[in-house]
Amino acid sequence: MSPQDLHRDSIVFDGHCDTLLEILDGRRPFGERSTKGHIDLPRLREGGVTAQVFAVYLEDKFLPASAVKQTLRILDVLFRELQAHPDDFALATCAADIEAAKASGKVAAVIGIEGAEALEGDLGVLRMLYRLGVRLLTVTWSRRNQAADGGYEMRTGGGLTEFGVKLVQECNQLGIILDISHLAPAGVRDVLELCRQPVVASHSNSRALCSHWRGLDDEQLRALAATGGVAGVTFVPAFLADDRKEANLERLLDHVDHMAGVAGIDHVGLGSDFDGFHPPAPKGLEDVTRLPAITEGLVRRGYSDDDVRKVLGGNWLRVLRQVAG
Repeated sequence: MSPQDLHRDSIVFDGHCDTLLEILDGRRPFGERSTKGHIDLPRLREGGVTAQVFAVYLEDKFLPASAVKQTLRILDVLFRELQAHPDDFALATCAADIEAAKASGKVAAVIGIEGAEALEGDLGVLRMLYRLGVRLLTVTWSRRNQAADGGYEMRTGGGLTEFGVKLVQECNQLGIILDISHLAPAGVRDVLELCRQPVVASHSNSRALCSHWRGLDDEQLRALAATGGVAGVTFVPAFLADDRKEANLERLLDHVDHMAGVAGIDHVGLGSDFDGFHPPAPKGLEDVTRLPAITEGLVRRGYSDDDVRKVLGGNWLRVLRQVAG
């Protein structure tokens, strides 16, 4: 099978993008092809994407008083797009929804909340967001919230709060994937120890290849793999190379090589963070239409077809199936 056919035949599952804010702010329409940003519906289809996690990220100006309201405003954007494009775009709350989207040629939307500050310290809000379709929760963005310290606060050595412990337990009970990207090291340790389900780092690279604190060190990668989870290689230039001028497709593949070597091929996926970082994008990964280049690169480096399918989306699908059904 050629790399092009392999890509089109695979389930391609990207674990993180910030596109909803772009649509909410009116920077571009989702349903029309644009030259701005990284993602819209036509480009998702061209890039062969089967499933895309759309993150709900809250800017500082909405915290703490308007966290729930702004979360609902962002989700409203997604639901309006789902309603506007029923033949091409579908909500996914379980693995079968993604498989159905693949069979019908649709793009599946998975909802992620990027930071427990969206809950305003209330697990009842989490339960309602689950009912709206949320299936992934990033415990913190880089700031501190009611659940834990984010990476910007790592000087404190703080991990999960008592609310954070209850949050992990409730996510396990509901069937929400826990995401440790952005979390301070003590919180990463706590989640990996407490969580009874596979844990993900939706958009985090290898610290061994790039010194940025947002990467995972080898010990963290092995501990994440022990839960059955997935680390999504991210395209953020500052997380790919210490000199962002060296951030390109080959550097991304280097991270895949290292992370697969440390954690195992069953524990590496994609987590682009498209529309969540400043241009320029890494050379060769300019927008979502370039995802087939990752498939070509993995084949060129000697990965088997089965292993390529795992990295493209099979590993993410397995985790979603195990956690959410």
